[in-house]
Amino acid sequence: MSLLSFTLLALSLVGHARAASVDASANVQTVDMVSAAWYAGWHSQNFTLANVTWEKYTHMTYSFAITTPDVTKLSLDGSAPEVLPQFVETAQKNGVKALVSVGGWTGSLYFSSNVGSAANRTAFVKTITDFASQYKLDGIDFDWEYPGNQGIGCNVISPDDTTNFLSFLQELRKDPVGKKLLLTAATSITPWKGADGNPVSDVSGFANVLDYVAIMNYDINGAWSSTVAANAPLNDTCAPAANQAGSAVSAIAAWEKAGMPAHQIVLGVPSYGHSFHVAVEDAFHCDDNGDDNGILASFPKFDVSKQPLGDAWSDAAGTDVCGNAVGPGGNYDFWGLIEGGFLNKNGTVADDIIYRYDECSQTPYVYNEDSEIMVAFDDATSFAAKGNFIKTNNLRGFAMWEAGGDSEDILLDSIRKAAGFEDDEDNDEDC
Repeated sequence: MSLLSFTLLALSLVGHARAASVDASANVQTVDMVSAAWYAGWHSQNFTLANVTWEKYTHMTYSFAITTPDVTKLSLDGSAPEVLPQFVETAQKNGVKALVSVGGWTGSLYFSSNVGSAANRTAFVKTITDFASQYKLDGIDFDWEYPGNQGIGCNVISPDDTTNFLSFLQELRKDPVGKKLLLTAATSITPWKGADGNPVSDVSGFANVLDYVAIMNYDINGAWSSTVAANAPLNDTCAPAANQAGSAVSAIAAWEKAGMPAHQIVLGVPSYGHSFHVAVEDAFHCDDNGDDNGILASFPKFDVSKQPLGDAWSDAAGTDVCGNAVGPGGNYDFWGLIEGGFLNKNGTVADDIIYRYDECSQTPYVYNEDSEIMVAFDDATSFAAKGNFIKTNNLRGFAMWEAGGDSEDILLDSIRKAAGFEDDEDNDEDC
């Protein structure tokens, strides 16, 4: 496999691709692109390590190690801790960087307290470096959802979270072990909140200590939204103002404006979609004559009380880690859309399923009239659009949640090709 490199002017790479400004005439550098995914430990029995096409990845991140009230401890509970050593060995044997993601939606409860004082930051540095050394990791991914802002509902939070997070990362970089680790962060579509409650205007300090950030451009819309809308819009500036919840375009612009260089930004992309219950009378767009012509409507209303369950990996209704009642997750992985009869095995739309590709968000929708289930998701076409966006904007690459959500590498192959990665089979010449 040959990895795409791109030219960077006026940059000198420091350590693990951290950049510092230099004389533009003195230096031209290249950096290797990132082809990454998160590997969910709790799905390892269904999507085993042998199922991963390792040669198509540069980085793989095991999820999750979760924060605990004890700053000296991380927990792998619920994430198949017995699989992690084999994960690291397998990744590294295949030349893939092995990372572990700390946090996640349900695992970020105690980030704030763990970095909330100088003493705790020092202790947490040791916790992270000891953990990395124990499992022989190449790096750590920080998935704090979200600094300075309540995530799942019972996170410890502080207005100083973002400042304290930076102080912690700076201390971690000075540690003999920490200085050698790849350090990445999964981020929201806007820079993290500052003490005033607004996104910080300067993230250059984070750029100096992180190898890259993966902007999670998914879950932009879902069952919490007012209408059906894209899970992972590439763009939404062409949408009605009420439906502009964020997109890759606005996210990259916000992070770059705040000081995160393009070559340190990885685009987070989803291998799943969100489902909605949409009545037939609301699902289609009617023309001036009152005819729908079989065309799905943009932003139709849905009935949240009839939230579909989703596929076999989707969470059922129950109680979350905060003790709050929650409804069905309603997620359909790409393989789940195939298994559920929305798509054919090759990823094309199945018979009797209505398909619409939204040119604004550059994402598709499928609809089953019998079940009245509509799913906003990503397919090979939308992943190609995201790959082209990565290439055009000189981003570092992509990170997919999650590796096991794809089917036969349909999504992975599409985004890799569009972003400019080269696979061995693409280089084969006829004899």
